[in-house]
Amino acid sequence: MSAYVAPLKDMRFVLNELAGLAEVAKLPRFEEATPDTVDAILEEASKFASEVLDPINLSGDQEGSKLSGGEVRTPRGFRDAYRKFCDGGWNALPFEHEWGGQGLPRLVSTPVQEMWKSSNLSFSLCPLLTQGAVEALLLRGSDALKQAYLPKMIEGRWTGTMNLTEPQAGSDLSLVRTRAERRASEYLISGQKIFITYGEHDLADNIVHLVLARTPDAPEGVKGISLFVVPKFIPDADGKAGRRNSARCASIEHKLGIHASPTAVMVYDQAVGYLVGEENRGLEYMFIMMNAARFAVGLEGVAIAERAFQRALAFSRERLQGRDLVAGGKTVPIIRHPDVRRMLMLMKSQAEAMRALAYTTAAAMDFAHKSGNPAERRRHQAYVDLMIPVVKGWSTETGIEIASLGVQVHGGMGFVEETGAAQYLRDARITTIYEGTTGIQAMDLVGRKIAREGGETAKEWIAQLKQFEAQLSKSNNENLVALRSQFAAGVQALADCVEFIVASSAKDPRPAFAGAVPFLKLMGIVAGGWQMGRAALAAERTLQSGERSFLEAKIATARFYADHVLVQAPALRNTVVNGAAGVMALSEDQFLAAY
Repeated sequence: MSAYVAPLKDMRFVLNELAGLAEVAKLPRFEEATPDTVDAILEEASKFASEVLDPINLSGDQEGSKLSGGEVRTPRGFRDAYRKFCDGGWNALPFEHEWGGQGLPRLVSTPVQEMWKSSNLSFSLCPLLTQGAVEALLLRGSDALKQAYLPKMIEGRWTGTMNLTEPQAGSDLSLVRTRAERRASEYLISGQKIFITYGEHDLADNIVHLVLARTPDAPEGVKGISLFVVPKFIPDADGKAGRRNSARCASIEHKLGIHASPTAVMVYDQAVGYLVGEENRGLEYMFIMMNAARFAVGLEGVAIAERAFQRALAFSRERLQGRDLVAGGKTVPIIRHPDVRRMLMLMKSQAEAMRALAYTTAAAMDFAHKSGNPAERRRHQAYVDLMIPVVKGWSTETGIEIASLGVQVHGGMGFVEETGAAQYLRDARITTIYEGTTGIQAMDLVGRKIAREGGETAKEWIAQLKQFEAQLSKSNNENLVALRSQFAAGVQALADCVEFIVASSAKDPRPAFAGAVPFLKLMGIVAGGWQMGRAALAAERTLQSGERSFLEAKIATARFYADHVLVQAPALRNTVVNGAAGVMALSEDQFLAAY
């Protein structure tokens, strides 16, 4: 089986030519993000992913995490890998020096995270949740909480979780029943939480749970939810993990994929907790974690797509089957067959489009947080808010499609676990569900990000796309001419849908919500086409001075994306604008009419 190899050439190209690493490095406190430093980080991360994480991916999937006596044992090799992960300072990459971080831009940590997710998705979920918990405490935790928890969490010696879901409260958090009773400066937390990623494990000295709960006099609904830090071990006077808290793992789930990642049912029986921020503002605080997690899960879609493509590509070059359609003769590798090429190009082009969109969104996050210009911060934050549901929803849905294509390229061998192709499909399947399903992302996009503001940010972005179309028109390259034609049609389809969403939502939200997921897909496809077009222009510009083979491939891949992916945009537009009636046409009883 093929080992994971980080696509460093493409990562560097996107960082420098599309995401503007040089400009991000000029932001306050990002001066250390020099080209040499970033290259060194990417090289070392690539080695860690290939040499430490990838070798325990398949074995971790086969062994899984095991629960015994309330304690979870992760698969062989995971504890050693996590120790090396912390020793290497990888968990600290994006956080401030003040708390022991390395103070590097989100744009730099993004390709590093992609490598962790590609090489071992189950392993990557532990630092993902920890980093989300760190961000919530940085922004809303008291000084005492920060001092007690942040240094060890940023180092990675203590990990973090996010406790939202309960048996009766999935996406509707207004139904949360976990209780928090005040006791002096502490709270006693009682209740049950389910689907808690790395809620119990043996990798770290302590686990810091961020738990949503209600105080006795809290108002009903989401306005009555507070957020609490509930550690597995309560820190003692010296800041070390002290006495055991009454937060326990009752069971772990038996899942379709990500077997090495323990998903816990957590029971809190008057466990000691500490309020984060103010009472009744917990959902607001939790969304700090949620938005960070949604971007990270979108990156999982990119990573799974890349890994599935690499394995399919390697197999297609080795597998001998059939004869050349023109030359005939002896049996050839299946990569010579047009349909296999089509599948590989679908995998490659969409993985590159998703990567570019994710990285450029990460750069916008850096500008939104660090720019000295308030207007620029607001503009970039509005763009980030618009793109987060797209990065999460489109990338994960596409990641599943690409993982499925990977199985198809393998043929019957892909359905056999030993080849490894099936694991990516199983692992990818959760990504469209956790941290908000694709439907929730789409409703957020349509309802909050477009309809609520009259489409202002979306229209500003569409104007930017039209300006880019004008740039494409200056190229005489036949591939870019063809790309421009499909891109223009995609931008118009997008504009039509935004107008429809704004106009229809003012009267009745149902038509817009009925087409929300197709619209999210349309927006992702057009955003991906925008990035692929930018990549093709940059490749054309640097063709004489750069690595010709890579740059020519970039242009050809962009052309394929236009002909096979962007071409879907007008049809999706018709579904969004005209498809609502069919969605709501049947009564509930009519769904059973055939039985």
